[in-house]
Amino acid sequence: MTLIITSILVRGTIGPASVYTFILTMLAVGVVVLVTILQMIVRKGIERARSRNWPTASAIIDLVSVADVTDDASVPSFRATLTYVYRNPEEQMGDYSRDFGNKDEADAWANSYKGETVKIYVDPRDPTHSFLRDEDL
Repeated sequence: MTLIITSILVRGTIGPASVYTFILTMLAVGVVVLVTILQMIVRKGIERARSRNWPTASAIIDLVSVADVTDDASVPSFRATLTYVYRNPEEQMGDYSRDFGNKDEADAWANSYKGETVKIYVDPRDPTHSFLRDEDL
């Protein structure tokens, strides 16, 4: 990118090498973003499949928060996180996050769950690990 800007400022034109460099850089960034998104989807799918047969427990959404997770190269993104508390047998905590393109939407969504009771799935091998499914909200 800086090569293209430098080329324009110094020579007043864009050379073919600069255009190819820019295109390759944008393709590389796109591939990295795509791989990251696919990893998140696969991880969530594996977690969902694993938790299918876990015992359930009731949890109370105790804390809600919204964080700006916008990176330098994308549109605004806000992550709303619901933190819940459950007993199994001791008090444990877990969280669930969802991304939004608008801060007001993220705040409204998160605040609508504050204090609510939800069903969670608890790992029988590790009661500190739990999973909240989308459809249980």
